[in-house]
Amino acid sequence: MKLIVDTCTFLWLASAEQKLSANARTLLQDSGNILLLSAASVWEIGVKHALGRLPLPHDLTPAEFVPEARSRNGVDTLPITEIDTLALAKLPDLHQDPFDRMLICQAIANQAVIVTPDPLIARYPISVHW
Repeated sequence: MKLIVDTCTFLWLASAEQKLSANARTLLQDSGNILLLSAASVWEIGVKHALGRLPLPHDLTPAEFVPEARSRNGVDTLPITEIDTLALAKLPDLHQDPFDRMLICQAIANQAVIVTPDPLIARYPISVHW
């Protein structure tokens, strides 16, 4: 199964696994699943870190933290495509977060599940697990 890890899910997987639900932990540890981190999540990490709202472990920069955490946890990158961005206009206006809206478009385009605790994402016609 293709799993898009939400930004908070990725951060918890990388640094504070106790915040993951038991179901999320099981899904993320299943070697049969493909774990994907969207470029939108990497962008979100960079923006929030630059604004001082997201400290990273050991004072790492996003450019140091993200690739290392991805590699350590077996997470692949998911680029943003033109198809993903054009699908934004078709989404109902249920969630205002632009990063999460992109994850939703990518889940639709890639027939993937989003692993997130965010109840607003679950309101879209996609598969969400937590």
